[in-house]
Amino acid sequence: MQAMRRNWKGLAAAAVMTVAAHAALAAVPLPALNANPAEVSVSGLSAGGFMAVQLHVAYSATFKRGAGIVAGGPYYCAEGSVLNATGRCMTHSTSIPVSTLVSTTNSWAASGTIDPVSNMTGSKVYLFSGTADNTVKQAVMDDLKTYYQSFVPAANTVYKNNLGAGHAMVTDDYGGACSTTASPYINNCGFDLAGEILTHLYGPLNPRNNGTLGGTFTEFNQSEFITGHGAAATGWIYVPQACATASCRVHLVLHGCKQNYTDVGDQYVKKTGYNRWADTNNIVLIYPQTSTAATNSCWDWWGYDSVNYAKKSGPQMAAMKAMVDRVTSSGGSSSLPAPTGVGTSGATASSMVIGWAGVSGATGYNVYRGGSKVNAAPVAGTSYTDTGLAASTTYSWTVAALDASNAQGAMSTAATGTTTSGGTGGTCYTASNYAHTLAGRAYALWGLTYAYGSAQAMGLWNIYVTTTLKQTGPNYYVIGTC
Repeated sequence: MQAMRRNWKGLAAAAVMTVAAHAALAAVPLPALNANPAEVSVSGLSAGGFMAVQLHVAYSATFKRGAGIVAGGPYYCAEGSVLNATGRCMTHSTSIPVSTLVSTTNSWAASGTIDPVSNMTGSKVYLFSGTADNTVKQAVMDDLKTYYQSFVPAANTVYKNNLGAGHAMVTDDYGGACSTTASPYINNCGFDLAGEILTHLYGPLNPRNNGTLGGTFTEFNQSEFITGHGAAATGWIYVPQACATASCRVHLVLHGCKQNYTDVGDQYVKKTGYNRWADTNNIVLIYPQTSTAATNSCWDWWGYDSVNYAKKSGPQMAAMKAMVDRVTSSGGSSSLPAPTGVGTSGATASSMVIGWAGVSGATGYNVYRGGSKVNAAPVAGTSYTDTGLAASTTYSWTVAALDASNAQGAMSTAATGTTTSGGTGGTCYTASNYAHTLAGRAYALWGLTYAYGSAQAMGLWNIYVTTTLKQTGPNYYVIGTC
């Protein structure tokens, strides 16, 4: 944002009093939701994009699913210098020493200052840069892509850089003109960026909820995790209704400079498109907030608050890691370790067998598919057959052990498996993609068509492309034949 280049100083006394009164009325504890620690990711815009990279790299064992970066740059790009931050890391006035930053990353990982870089090989990265963004130039994002090539497989990275967007979070139905760069830095470009990020990080998702959300927004006490250091007294969390009882995924959403609650109200929290996808896909969203005492309300990605800003010991970094830890805890969890050797086998068109190695001291196990518990009662053995699945669909499972008090231990790493296509059964419909959407078997997004339920891509949304959809469940369709 243009505000990143200006040195904003001071606050009006009335504004300070308003913020203080607001914080005093709001604070409730961040809830322990027993969310799935194997399904945690992060995304952010601008300063939030740089911070998302920092969190993903430094806490790669926590942000296992990966990161979405909008107008950010390589890890430790500024190397502690505001001149580097506003120069090479934004305008690309000089070249960014990507190879040096990669070496620093490897060195810090070897010393334990950040998590092992090997964690990133299983994560995914979504990069976005608008062609009209003159605040963080595309050359900076190009260097970020090059940086990630040292740690993340190319197949796991998506780079969207052909949309005429200014410096902003992009939506398909809210904000200013696409090419502008102005507060609140949310632009309507007819492109659902939040949905694209979450879909890349988590795989095919259920259609978003375009109506009234069923979950709950809560303003939580952020000062429980950090006081000062440019952080606000409160942050926000969105919890889908199902996540009150199910173990859900977690996505941390980071605003950019001059975009915190005091600067733009709830626009970044409620208008950027994340919530309607989270609502139908069991994703808890955490929205940490800077205060206006932070430089331009930015997250610390160049060292204005701490020389350790990019390491696990950085105050803002450690606070956000603690927020994730709280949400993924049960409030009374067991000390049992995570099951190992989790794998899948015996795939059919509608079921999968999940197996794992036993945990000493465990009296049972819980099995989670995509963050939601699938077993009604604790599993006594070391395998479970998950049923009611859709054909030709890839799923992800994790397992946690239970102790004698039924308290749950640590969550395993995820294992994936794909159901078979199934040659018979079900009802098939062959029609144009346009006709499928009219019949409610598919939906259109940005000129493309996707099957309801499986979200499989069907090609262009028009009357000329014909697809056969097989219904395998209520409002669930896959591409196939009967």
